[in-house]
Amino acid sequence: MLYHMLALTAGFILDLLFGDPRWLYHPVCLIGKVIDRLEGILRKLFPKSKGGELAAGTLEVVLVCLLCGGIPLGVLYVLYHSIPFAGFLLECFWCYQLLAVKSLKTESMKVYERLTAGTLEEARQAVSMIVGRDTQNLSKEGVTKAAVETVAENASDGVIAPMLYMALGGAPLMFLYKGINTMDSMLGYKNEKYLYFGRPAAKLDDAANYLPSRISGILMSAAAVFAGLDGRHAFSIYFRDKRNHASPNSAQTEAAMAGALNIQLAGNAYYFGKLYEKPTIGDPVREIEPRDIIRANRLLYVTAAMALLLCLAAAGLLLFI
Repeated sequence: MLYHMLALTAGFILDLLFGDPRWLYHPVCLIGKVIDRLEGILRKLFPKSKGGELAAGTLEVVLVCLLCGGIPLGVLYVLYHSIPFAGFLLECFWCYQLLAVKSLKTESMKVYERLTAGTLEEARQAVSMIVGRDTQNLSKEGVTKAAVETVAENASDGVIAPMLYMALGGAPLMFLYKGINTMDSMLGYKNEKYLYFGRPAAKLDDAANYLPSRISGILMSAAAVFAGLDGRHAFSIYFRDKRNHASPNSAQTEAAMAGALNIQLAGNAYYFGKLYEKPTIGDPVREIEPRDIIRANRLLYVTAAMALLLCLAAAGLLLFI
């Protein structure tokens, strides 16, 4: 556990300093290619029926989890038992690659820059790179809201949840989580193509994020105080609106973010040309503005730092028990 915590700390600091190492092929991209390739194979092997697609989707989940967790586990087992320092360095680097604090800030700030120094069309294009909804008709407020929501949601599944799993089981468990999360982002749609095939991936992702999302929501509400935002309102909106989403997890950090910023998030949105009616999160105490993207990132950084301290404190207690 000591090696895991040291690697988590080192990886966290490296991510804050340098961000995503774009000069190297990202492991999540490789995981995505594996998911896509397996989907093509399994769809050919299983019948095109409800039961067939559920079975194929279940097998996809099993195979991806075995690969994502098993390969890093095997590599680190060999290194830690032969060249311990090399194993530690690799675990640090993997943690650095899989955390997304700085890259989330960088990508969302591109939206802010286009909103303040570019055109609305450029801002729509920038936000389309980090959200799944249709962006071509978004207003300035809609673009800003989409960026803030992305920071809030990814604070959990792109930062806090990976850190918690890293603390629990090192890089192998962190990789396993990223595999589950990537499957959900690729397969977990409730449309005709993925309604049954993607259901196992979506349900597993819900389970994997159940506790981390709630820890993230509470941490973000507390972090609002230290980030110079409205901590009391963050807790109030968190407990009131944390279930205002079809997903059992997505509204957790969005509610905390909305309360901390005194704005309203969520609501109806278009996906692939179809309108999806969704409840709002938070109260429109004031109108959302581009600078809320900066405030959202400040809250992200403070929340991530608190999560690291929580992991270190928990690990320290376990070492002394």
